[in-house]
Amino acid sequence: MKIPLLRVLSSASNILVGGQAVIEGVMMRVPGAYATAVRDPQGDIQIKRKDFVAITERSPFWKKPILRGMASLFEAMKIGMGTLQWSADIAIPLEEGEKEPGKISNFLTTVFSIALAILLFMIAPMWITTKLLMIEKEALMFNLVSGGFRILFFVVYLGLISLIKDVRRLFQYHGAEHRVVYNFESGKELTVKNAQSFPTQHPRCGTSFLFIVLLSAILVFALIDLIVIHFLGTISLPIRLLFHLPLIPFVSGIGYEVIKLTAKKNNLFFRALKQPGLWLQNITTREPEDEMVEVAITALKEAFGDEFDSVSGKKYVAEAIG
Repeated sequence: MKIPLLRVLSSASNILVGGQAVIEGVMMRVPGAYATAVRDPQGDIQIKRKDFVAITERSPFWKKPILRGMASLFEAMKIGMGTLQWSADIAIPLEEGEKEPGKISNFLTTVFSIALAILLFMIAPMWITTKLLMIEKEALMFNLVSGGFRILFFVVYLGLISLIKDVRRLFQYHGAEHRVVYNFESGKELTVKNAQSFPTQHPRCGTSFLFIVLLSAILVFALIDLIVIHFLGTISLPIRLLFHLPLIPFVSGIGYEVIKLTAKKNNLFFRALKQPGLWLQNITTREPEDEMVEVAITALKEAFGDEFDSVSGKKYVAEAIG
């Protein structure tokens, strides 16, 4: 069912804007649609817009706490992969005679990426904790230590990939995306000059969300381990993986709820909770060039389409993750 953008906007008490950096461009998502703007090798900005209404807006079931986070993460990953592929096609066109990767090749690449993530952020931290320390049956302590390794690996991973030239440029577009979102939320005229005056760190960034998920995993996995040990009387690395891996979407749903709370609450606890994510954005966002901010502005305006003038110039506090 297609829902007109104007109806989506008028029914919302606040305009939620999020986005994602892509290759030589930015994807911006607004209620009812998302648009991707990419600068091609000739210097022109190519645009692709698509109407889209989240399942949380169409189904009362998926609007429930935790479930909405799981659904939102799945949709964000699906949109993100699609826009990344499109941006690569525009920014890095095939040479004459070069064949475009087929569906099987793309599928294998995706599977390899998921397997590498599981190995690096799930198996390796738990294997190291198991081999170095004799705390396998101490659920909370085991997960605190393995969770600490997981966070360490995550930070090191971000630091290492940030050394790659193309990734640094992607992180510049990430900074451009954040500044344009800030500019829109402020109610100031959306211009390159105004956007460049805002920070590159945004509290609802996906980097902050991932950090919150890593923290949530420590507590959730510790509770699961307690239950497993109670019923089985023992636990091991294979058993942990058997119970932990299927719970990743659930942990993400909890992380989503926590990040929404940090956006609404401003007491000392929630400020401390969101601070590590902001620090991490010193790695995942970089100072953008004016041309990059121009691309991000184009994506946001195109996402809103004809409704942009009616929603701009007002102050918003967005809760989207971008």
